[in-house]
Amino acid sequence: MMLTPLHYLVLSALVFCLGLYAVLTRRNGVAILMGIELMLNAANINLVAFNKYGAPGAMQGQIFALIVITLAACEAAVGLSLILAAYRSLETIYVDEINLMKW
Repeated sequence: MMLTPLHYLVLSALVFCLGLYAVLTRRNGVAILMGIELMLNAANINLVAFNKYGAPGAMQGQIFALIVITLAACEAAVGLSLILAAYRSLETIYVDEINLMKW
């Protein structure tokens, strides 16, 4: 079976929708971070697929995917540290119960 760009786009859209669903429906901070990671991975699938079919010899898609992976790791580290700090002080990781920044 030959994979076409449509297959990659459908897979990417499915992964992005799952991540968006997780971000919009979950109240747990860790689950929200996992949803964001899914959405970033959907972008990576698109970057690599477009590079494969757009410019097969070039490496721009893979390089951008590595940059996105690096930024996602940084985002996860900062997000998890904020969640751990909130858990230590408030003993909850539910984002709707963390309302210290509200007026």
